[in-house]
This record gives sequence, C-alpha cells and structure tokens, in this order.
Amino acid sequence: MFFSFLFVMLGALAAPQQEAAPTFQVYSKFDFVPGEKIVAMEEFTEGAIGDFPAKWNTDASAEIVTISGQTGRWLKLTRAGFFMPEFITDIPENSTVEFDLLVKQGFSAGFPLEVVLVQLTNRKQAADWESDPNRVTVTAFPGYGDDASQGASTVTTRQDGADGAANLARTAQLATNGKPVHLALWRQQQRIRAYMNQEKVWDLPRAVAASAKLNSLIFYVGGGCGNCEYYLANIRVAGGAPDTRNKLLTEGKWVTRGILFDVNSDKIKAESYGALKEIAGVLAENAGLKIVIVGHTDSDGDANANIDLSKRRATSVKEALTREFNIDAGRMDTDGKGATQPVDKNDNPAGKANNRRVEFIKK
Repeated sequence: MFFSFLFVMLGALAAPQQEAAPTFQVYSKFDFVPGEKIVAMEEFTEGAIGDFPAKWNTDASAEIVTISGQTGRWLKLTRAGFFMPEFITDIPENSTVEFDLLVKQGFSAGFPLEVVLVQLTNRKQAADWESDPNRVTVTAFPGYGDDASQGASTVTTRQDGADGAANLARTAQLATNGKPVHLALWRQQQRIRAYMNQEKVWDLPRAVAASAKLNSLIFYVGGGCGNCEYYLANIRVAGGAPDTRNKLLTEGKWVTRGILFDVNSDKIKAESYGALKEIAGVLAENAGLKIVIVGHTDSDGDANANIDLSKRRATSVKEALTREFNIDAGRMDTDGKGATQPVDKNDNPAGKANNRRVEFIKK
C-alpha cells in the first residue's frame, strides 16, 4: 500500500521526547465528546478465553485473552489479515468509534495496525475492502524503529473510487511502554478527527466523500508481520451529535455515556475530560443554572452496592467540575439510582453500556 512512503517519512521526522501521564491536566485541550447513544459495544465477555469471538470475521487468527495487570478481556491479533466485528453495520454521519490498544513493552513489528471505516459493497467479501469505493484509514504504528518512546500514525482516504494522498504524523502516545492507548475517531459528516489518548493526531475536514455510506469497521495488519501481538479492548460505537446546551437548557436534561469510570470504582477516567468540559461550558455560560447530577449503573452485581456506587460516581463528577472547571459546588446536587432506572436492556454489552450513564438535570 503506502508503507514505503511511511518508512521514508519516519526516518526524516524528529522524535520529541515526552510521555504524558493520563491525568486531567494533560487532557486540558481534549475536546472529544462521544456520541449520545451506544449502538455497538464489544468487551469480549460473550466468548470463551482462547476462542475467536463468534460475532467477528477474519481471514487470519485471533483469540480472546486476559492480560496480567490489565482489567477486562482483550482480543489478541496473532496473524496478519483483516478482523471485522460483523455486528457493526453502520458508522453514521454523526458518530464516534473508540477502543483501547495495547502492545507489549519493546514491541517491534514491520506493519502497523490499520483502523478502517469503510463502505463495504459486499460484507461477505470483507477481505476485498481495499477495492471498495469509500473509506478512511488511520494507522497506529507503536514504537517504530529503534525509538520506543515514539510511534507513528498515517491517514489515507478513498472517495468514490479515487485514492487520496497519504500523510504521516509522529506521536509519543504510541510509545511501546506497555500501557494501553485509547483511540477515538469522531465522524461529523465529511469530517474525521482522530485522537490517541489526549492528543488530537488528525483533523480532516473532507476525509469522507459526501456520497459515502460507511457501514463497517475493520482492523487490518499487513502481510509479513509475523507474530504481531496487537491487543484490542473496549470497542464502542456511538451515534448522535452531542447537543448539551439545547438538551439541558431547553429540555431540562442532558445524558452522557462519555464520563467513564474505572471498574467498580468512582475514579473518573482521564478520557472523560471532553464530556466534563462540555457540561462545564454550559454551566459557566449560565451562571444561574443549577443542576442535579445523577449516576446510573447496569444491573451487574448487588443492587445496593450499585446504588452506592452510582451515588459516589455522581459525587466524583461534581468534585471534578468544581476542581477542574471552577463550577460553584452550591449549584450542583448529586444522587444515584443504581440499576433501578434502565433505559436499555441489560442482556447485551451495548445495552449495559447505555445504562451506565450520568444525567445532568436542570433544577
């Protein structure tokens, strides 16, 4: 494909030496806000350890694994080829795609992981995705060359059958330090933004053809990679454009699934900064506005424990808004409902993810 270009450019680019810790402080410029409703979620909980996930397709090999020191389950890509979650059938004009990527410390491979948003003309022939008319491809190439503190990302587009030029960026977010990287793609009609942890690596206003009907997500590793050992987790696709101001001021409530917490914890994940900043902006612009912050969980676990957890999470959100954005604590009350007010089914990953939410209700 375009990787001879990648190899030449990588050698010519300087590699700034830095590693940012995942704190709110380093996320201060992070403006990613997930879509309003989760339409697809993959946590690899529905398959057995060691198996290939049943709802995926591939021409290669992968297996569900756990990783020492990491929470949840991961999909380990063990051979070059394409890997497609078949239950993802639409990437709407306003949508977000997120996942966690992990490689081992000291990782070295000849080919990057390609993340492809594509319009497949025949989903039964997914291996031929490169010939389909519309796609956007963002790559993650951790620790390219001898510099484990840096990585590279390329972006290419194909619009109505015509390939666009490739471009490349270096980023410290793809250091091979054994830490997960949170990748997020945000589509707004033709525009694509790509984030790796707190860094906005790409912002392309005309990446998608106006005619495109993107309907699939594909992960791809080129041939000859050997034992690549890319690990994927927490894949989620959400649809709908955030409309915080209108929802809160006019309708009286804004609901977000973009404020995330550690498992069974009230500790807010750093990638929640964009959603927190969104609600803080509305509160700052409307000094007389008072709200109630309400936490909700899915139905997993003990009901009373979930009530307590949801209350503590709501309190954590209030404290973050006060500490990070100087919102007067007296304007915010908190509550938690646990799993008592579901808005979706609790028998599948996407439904559970929709039930795990934070609501901001106008008083």
